[in-house]
Amino acid sequence: MLLLKTARNKIFLHNFKNNPTHLSDCFFYVIIKRMKEMIVLMGGQGVGKGTFARMLCEQHNFNYIETGALLRDAAENDPEIKKTISSGDLVPQETLFEIIKNHITYKDDIILDGFPRTMTQAEWLIDKYKNKFKIHIIYLEVPKKIMIERIQKRIREGGGRADDANITSIQNRLDIFLKTTLPVIKWLETIPYIKFSKIDVSGEVKENFQKIVSALNDKK
Repeated sequence: MLLLKTARNKIFLHNFKNNPTHLSDCFFYVIIKRMKEMIVLMGGQGVGKGTFARMLCEQHNFNYIETGALLRDAAENDPEIKKTISSGDLVPQETLFEIIKNHITYKDDIILDGFPRTMTQAEWLIDKYKNKFKIHIIYLEVPKKIMIERIQKRIREGGGRADDANITSIQNRLDIFLKTTLPVIKWLETIPYIKFSKIDVSGEVKENFQKIVSALNDKK
């Protein structure tokens, strides 16, 4: 907590020292609480959002919110969500908003991974949290060719999604990202009251992570 004293704070200090419950002069004493950070990792499949989120969590006590994992957990307890996901349909926006909202607390810095993906989601996020968190959008940029290579490497190593082995499925998901989410990222870049960093992460993991850390430490 940061205390900013005005030129007329002596009365308050005297009163507070002698009577901690006396608040008549609080008008002259401004208390500012440090706003927590919301780091939003954005980028197409294969850019390493999950990898870098976990690496950041090793460095700091973040509340890591991974949308895909939250939806899978919700599907275990909600037949309607399970049916929607199984059919390949999108979970209703209001349902998704409620899930995200229920996992956001104001006592921790946050990493948000996999959200927002659409303009409606981005507008909801910014409108709801712009005055509650210092929002920093981290756009992890990788050429489409490298994204495909990384996804295929992931499936060869026994990880990834079931449909990562299907090149048509990979192409479709990347096309959706380029047509739907990339315009959202470009819109977020124009908002003056949030921080935006575009980082080329086509190199090695360690090098890429250092770029992310540098961007987060940049106070400009």
